[in-house]
Amino acid sequence: MKPYLDLRHLQMIQAVIATGRITDAADRLGVTPSALSHRLREAERRLDVPLFTRMHKRLRQTPAAEYLAVVAERVLADLTRAEDDVRRMNAGIQHVVRLSVEFYSNYRWLPAFLSFLKSRSSAIDLQIMAGGSTQPLNALMNRHIDIAVVSGEQRQTGLTLIPLFDDPLLFIMPPGHRLETRDYIEGADIVDEPFITYTKVPRPDREFARLFRPTETYPKWMSTVELPEAIVELVASNLGTSVLTSWALQSALAEGRIRGVPLTRQGITIRWSAALRNEDMEQDNPIRIVAELMAEWCSLPGRGLHVA
Repeated sequence: MKPYLDLRHLQMIQAVIATGRITDAADRLGVTPSALSHRLREAERRLDVPLFTRMHKRLRQTPAAEYLAVVAERVLADLTRAEDDVRRMNAGIQHVVRLSVEFYSNYRWLPAFLSFLKSRSSAIDLQIMAGGSTQPLNALMNRHIDIAVVSGEQRQTGLTLIPLFDDPLLFIMPPGHRLETRDYIEGADIVDEPFITYTKVPRPDREFARLFRPTETYPKWMSTVELPEAIVELVASNLGTSVLTSWALQSALAEGRIRGVPLTRQGITIRWSAALRNEDMEQDNPIRIVAELMAEWCSLPGRGLHVA
């Protein structure tokens, strides 16, 4: 039986792909080019497949190397997190809970919540994982994170949702816009308004299904921008309008860079929840403890993730 590749081989593959040259990769790894060449030949001999081909004095990865690079990124990231966990444990931390927030990167709430968490459980540390924000439920099921803060209606087998807070959707516009003095916005008010959206995939609890479609009135679609902060900057620069949850807008609204008006007379609100795996719902599980403490903190007057 041939021996398996080790971490040195995975690091080598990453370095060669990143630099394209043995000499540059060797310099990055702190080894000699001859030692790295030997390591590359050893890996190819163990796998019995080529990892790189030479093209115009540079090394180009084969599909095998490309696949191993993906695996290497995950393995090395897991190892780094494990090392960080051990260091935290030595500092009195017994549990590390990894959390990601869907779509939004508003973390002004984080210092206050960490203080609240430490006051209730000093042995638990919270680690923010930004990489899980685009597909947090997938990251949760793949065990890359432990808690996903998600919005709206979520239905996925194997997950439990702990409600955190309800947040209104706002129609946002630049200062001086013709609609900024309205008490609320109806679909007919924004016909042909230049509109920037973060997704054109209709969701049953959002503006498309609850504002545009019922009245068959639609804005003028301008562009799709998947980063709320970028949408805010475009709106503030008078390059369009949009609809976002108020949680993402507190700083820009307070600074007067944009204006926000609720949708419809009744309002359209979005439920934010902490999603965690069913297997982590045991009473003393630190993941459940953090999720429930988040819910408790969000219920405090003048506190919570929805407060900037």
